[in-house]
Amino acid sequence: MTTTKGLEGVVATTSAISSITNDVLTYRGYSIQDLAEHSNFEECIYLLWNGELPTDNQLDIFKNKLAENAGVPNEIFALIKAYPLQTVHPMAVLRTAVSALGVLDPDADRMDLLSNKDKAIRIQAKIATIVAGFARIRQGAEPVAPNKNLGFAANFLYMLKGRIPTEVETRAFDTALVLHADHELNASTFTARVCVATLSDIYSGVTSAIGALKGPLHGGANEQVMNMLEKIGSLDNVNFYIENALASKEKIMGFGHRVYKNGDPRARILKKMADQLTKLDGDARYYEMSVRIEQLLREKKGLLPNTDFYSATLYHALGIEKDLFTPVFAMSRTSGWVAHILEQYSDNRLIRPRAEYNGPGLRPYLAMSER
Repeated sequence: MTTTKGLEGVVATTSAISSITNDVLTYRGYSIQDLAEHSNFEECIYLLWNGELPTDNQLDIFKNKLAENAGVPNEIFALIKAYPLQTVHPMAVLRTAVSALGVLDPDADRMDLLSNKDKAIRIQAKIATIVAGFARIRQGAEPVAPNKNLGFAANFLYMLKGRIPTEVETRAFDTALVLHADHELNASTFTARVCVATLSDIYSGVTSAIGALKGPLHGGANEQVMNMLEKIGSLDNVNFYIENALASKEKIMGFGHRVYKNGDPRARILKKMADQLTKLDGDARYYEMSVRIEQLLREKKGLLPNTDFYSATLYHALGIEKDLFTPVFAMSRTSGWVAHILEQYSDNRLIRPRAEYNGPGLRPYLAMSER
């Protein structure tokens, strides 16, 4: 046996869901650039779960199912209100809330495909309501009920802010959701597949994935990007900060990627959208700082931004608090997790790798008096 730290370069399974080949990301064979330009999030969810783009009628039915299932049981918000809201991390809240949804679902342990797809719709629809509801509860306000007349992206912004978002805001956020929907066998997706390979239920799989996404080296990176921008403060301080960070070998979040060698294609799309949104918003400070940071790291280290870098600026421009960035990521990535969970169920084998032992060799047990 040979070991590979972090499983880098190890092919652990086959999948027909998404692919990263020569720095091109595809969902079911469609490039992320085409989907970001022409598609919408609900259509991408359908594509990931069913393998093909929907017809008009199929998409209407699917959107209606999501809208009808967006309401959250009162028990979930009662649970959230009992938390230490000013100190608890939103990802911990989301992890526990999704697990609680499974407790409240009488069909949680039904394992046939139809039941799992129904549960998938419930999870996907409710996760946005949970995130928005938590954000309002900790501000001392009541959750805003879902609006069945709005699409997924617009409805989340509506529940978060209590107002109908503009067309530009909706399109920018919807595109961000499309870009984050799936990404081959990333850490949280692999976690979900390992979990359900034991034939555990879909709620357990999504809860496990949320736990993995919570880490700062995965979903939490965009929050760390925002922390960095706030710490720098202004465009005038960027050069000094980056030079000091590089000199002290400090990790700069939002740059580099284990899979992409010539840059993350999602970052380029998010950069363009962040530019447009901040110009309309009238506050381009963080965007301009981000562009300068990108230029410096490209020149000095040959590093390119990943999807976390400009998503931070985009979400900030949409008025989303920085500690909600990762839960928003989870709202999108749930679509990919579910696709992989369903695929794992369809051709399952328990995932049980080996470990190369590097501890002491075989030795005799010593009596207490001999230790």
